[in-house]
Amino acid sequence: MFDLTLSFDNGPTPEVTLQVLDVLARRGVKSTFFVIGEKLMRPGGRALAERAHAEGHWIGNHTWSHALPFGLMTPDAANREFDRAQDAIGDLVHPNRLFRPYGQGGNLDSRLLSRPVLDHLACARATIVLWSSLPRDWRDTEGWVDRALTQIEAQPWSLMVLHDIGGGAMRHLDRFIGMVQDDGGRIRQDFPPDCLPMVGGEMKFGIEGYLAA
Repeated sequence: MFDLTLSFDNGPTPEVTLQVLDVLARRGVKSTFFVIGEKLMRPGGRALAERAHAEGHWIGNHTWSHALPFGLMTPDAANREFDRAQDAIGDLVHPNRLFRPYGQGGNLDSRLLSRPVLDHLACARATIVLWSSLPRDWRDTEGWVDRALTQIEAQPWSLMVLHDIGGGAMRHLDRFIGMVQDDGGRIRQDFPPDCLPMVGGEMKFGIEGYLAA
């Protein structure tokens, strides 16, 4: 028996996000979409996020432009990236102000944040949501399912990052969820505590390894 929390980064993407929402609805699964702020401004973007929110999915901030990890940006530029995306999310915001930093390929290291940015997130009462499973669906659009199953079966509760972007990986989402459920896995919406170094602006465990020098 294992638990899995699904999350989707880098959308919304017309057609792909729609496909993901259809699969989740059919399977009765709730998830979190960590959106890129500028994509909400593109045709159809806001409507997709609104549908996700209306169907019980959570909406989180994944920066405005997804250009660079915050630890590699000036604090002012990084803070603007967070604020602009938060403004774009608007009334779709989750009460805990969910934020997922950009890891530039999934790196959980000092590229993620800096001390001034962390202070800004604390003032915004943000909740930092990291991850514990990254099957790299954007790189291996056909083979990610087997990798994902191996990862989640190796730990009691995984927080997985998938991507509602082009490339074709999400064609396998329904099959993946079916395999998880057939394996006895429980898919849930909340997050493992060890993936939440900050909740509502309050630090929960050490974050020094994620801060630029």
